[in-house]
Amino acid sequence: MSAPPRVLTVAGSDSGGGAGVQADLKTMLALGVHGMSVLTAVTAQNSLGVQGAWELPAEAVRAQYRSVVDDIGVQAVKTGMLSSAELVETVADLVTGTGVPVVVDPVGVSKHGDPLLAASALDSVRSRLLPVATVATPNLDEVAQLTSVHVDSEAGMRRAAEAILAFGPRWALIKGGHLPGDAVDLLTDGSSEHWLRAPRHDNRHTHGTGCTLASAIASELAKGRAVPEAVAAAKAYVTGAIASGFALGRGLGPVNHAWNLR
Repeated sequence: MSAPPRVLTVAGSDSGGGAGVQADLKTMLALGVHGMSVLTAVTAQNSLGVQGAWELPAEAVRAQYRSVVDDIGVQAVKTGMLSSAELVETVADLVTGTGVPVVVDPVGVSKHGDPLLAASALDSVRSRLLPVATVATPNLDEVAQLTSVHVDSEAGMRRAAEAILAFGPRWALIKGGHLPGDAVDLLTDGSSEHWLRAPRHDNRHTHGTGCTLASAIASELAKGRAVPEAVAAAKAYVTGAIASGFALGRGLGPVNHAWNLR
């Protein structure tokens, strides 16, 4: 049998299995691609929050990346938690030479509000990582963190997209999930706009949505889809995962990555 498309996630581990590398690999499996991983950090994390985080050395991140890419190869890369300027710059250098679509999820805080990106790393995200992104997928909190643009209504999402695109990604996907009403996202490359809407499901168990969406986009890009089609398919997948998210532990449960396999 021939190998399926291959996608590499460069992100932190979530010991509770709802977000991070664990969510990425589940998403990739559910969408029919072969998932591979480069761990950037280990977290002690559960449904209540992040109790601890330990960054891996840049040397370990570089070795993992080269080990996978130089032997197995990849069709797309997704980046997640990169907690320091050194890691951001290391990963930016690595993906620059790989020549495949790169989905950058500029993770700033966890679903529970725990900081996952050092303030000193923000400049590196702006100047080194976003310029090499095929698609950048910030939520509104991350937009504010990176650009100081604060969005409190759908009308402000264009301004947020312009501010993110100014750093150089080919496409910006501004996630409006924190706004009231339907779950609306804006995908734009500065000339064309794609508004993606989905009904808001009454389900608090949404841990891992950002990781899942970015990994789904990378998976669809690895299959050869153009960016607008890849993002639309990923949006549909994550909407179903949110709708069937389940309780786990005493806090916020995860989205259901296997919903489409039933």
